[in-house]
Amino acid sequence: QVQLVESGGGLVQAGDSLRLSCVASGSIFRVIVMGWYRQAPGKQRELVATVTSGGRTNYVVSVKGRFTISRDNAKNTVYLQMNSLKPEDTAVYYCAAHFSNLEVSWGQGTQVTVSS
Repeated sequence: QVQLVESGGGLVQAGDSLRLSCVASGSIFRVIVMGWYRQAPGKQRELVATVTSGGRTNYVVSVKGRFTISRDNAKNTVYLQMNSLKPEDTAVYYCAAHFSNLEVSWGQGTQVTVSS
């Protein structure tokens, strides 16, 4: 298992930026993909962005060009840089670690609120 701790959420205005961080500890060598997900009130959790152990990234269409996922292996940290934030980006953002046996470890989540 991997323990994940997110930080960096907050209340911002539309057009502002935030950077989320996710620090991992535990069996990190078993992780093949790190991801950021979000869940808005009354909606299902959705994938936002992923980064593989090799650095390949993938984004949901709604955040392409605005969000950037990155990882610092030396710090066991994954980041989500969010620019040009919109009210519809308001959600609880979760960090996730994916393993080759399809197990997933989740962080506790961090709230992002974007006011118009």
